[in-house]
Amino acid sequence: MINNNMRLTGFASGMDINQMVKDLMKAERLPLQKMEQNQLWLTQKRDAYREVNTKLLDFKTQFLDMRMSSTYMSKTASSSTEAISVSANNQASEGNYSLDVNQLASAAIRVSNPEGTTFGEGYDAEQALGQEYVGQEVSFDYYNKDGLQSVSFTIEDGDSLNDVLSRISDESNEDVRAFYDQTSNRVFMERTETGNYNANGNEFNNLSAFFTDSLNVSTTEQGGEDAIFQYNGIDMTSHNNEYQLNGLSLHFNETTNGPVNVTVQKDTNQAVEKIKGFIEKYNELIDFVNEKVGEERFRDYPPLTEDQKKEMSEREIELWEERSKSGELRNDGILRRGVSDMRTAWYGSVDNPNGDLNSIIDVGITTTSNWREGGKLEVDEAKLREKLQEDPDAVYRLFSNSEEGNSRGILNRVEDVVETTMNSIEERAGSPAQTDFQYTMGRELKSTAERMVDFERRMQQTEDRYWEQFTAMEQAMQKYNQQASYMMQAFGGMQQ
Repeated sequence: MINNNMRLTGFASGMDINQMVKDLMKAERLPLQKMEQNQLWLTQKRDAYREVNTKLLDFKTQFLDMRMSSTYMSKTASSSTEAISVSANNQASEGNYSLDVNQLASAAIRVSNPEGTTFGEGYDAEQALGQEYVGQEVSFDYYNKDGLQSVSFTIEDGDSLNDVLSRISDESNEDVRAFYDQTSNRVFMERTETGNYNANGNEFNNLSAFFTDSLNVSTTEQGGEDAIFQYNGIDMTSHNNEYQLNGLSLHFNETTNGPVNVTVQKDTNQAVEKIKGFIEKYNELIDFVNEKVGEERFRDYPPLTEDQKKEMSEREIELWEERSKSGELRNDGILRRGVSDMRTAWYGSVDNPNGDLNSIIDVGITTTSNWREGGKLEVDEAKLREKLQEDPDAVYRLFSNSEEGNSRGILNRVEDVVETTMNSIEERAGSPAQTDFQYTMGRELKSTAERMVDFERRMQQTEDRYWEQFTAMEQAMQKYNQQASYMMQAFGGMQQ
């Protein structure tokens, strides 16, 4: 190997040896450029596969909602007055209900007398309490769903009124809140939950002297009452202003002046919109995959290497890459098979014991009339709505029955195809979390990279060989020139 410092660059021959070696090596490196372009193409194709898998995964998330019975058998509820808000789940029975709210639930509350408190008007509740309060007990009892509860702690040196009131919330696990209102110069102490939890009396009991003497908290309690209402003439109560009853969710906003009518009926609008939305997502997926499979491949526009990009303008690169990236998945077998299998899954017959709905055609879902759209679906909304109104359970089983065999729901069959297609793509193109050795194209990329390294090593050897040959030529010519010069000098001397 000839050291770079020992290379002779045309001093004897007069030739541009550097340029000659560059030109020779440029020709020698053409196979390497081809390998690099193949590597770039393989990378682009891998990324195109992964983009498809991302689309498939996004579509797959739509199945969860579509497998739920509430999608097909949802109910809607309405009230004849704003005094009662109502909603219904799919377990609610259709029909009319009578409700009459006589009393709203309220939370128990005690308030201090501003004229009797030891804290003056405009008192700063953040300042430390006087020493006479240090060590004083703060205690009281209250009731919640678990019965009688007790709170007790002592005031510490440096505690402010706000510190003490904040500890009331902490020590009661936020069952009770207390705060000081500077404007009215009053302390408020109240339950955070509505309702009457003590059938024998007040919610608050046994208040310590700090409440009764220092704060002058009233012995009279307000609130602490249950909601009282009638359901179809039956007296009922609730600790709060909400109640769950036979699939109905009731919320009492106001008392009513007599019975209020609540109506429950099938909500076919929600089911229709969700099914239409799912079909739209499917059609978007089909559009995307068909576009990938049908893209034209421009073989005369291989991916550009970095060296090639250096010789082109940004606009030229943009136009070239637009064609270079086209057709990466043209006529791809995995994608064509996936689309075909999904179409088969959609139109398969389902054994449906809950009705005579055995095909999506029975509920108004068919392939679009334009065959060029590659199997996209369209919905006859009127027919779908009719079947949901007649037998929502049969529609649900047609789509979502989880059994195997001929009874398996259409959506489960489609999802099976989606998962199979995703797995096939991942085996070939992997995922960002995988190493190159874990998928087919990764191993191909790794092998190509290794061949490129070997080729680079051979190119270095070839370049060294060229330099050895040219250097030897230069040395020979230099020696010849020296000999010729000597002879010329010798013959010139003899002539004299």
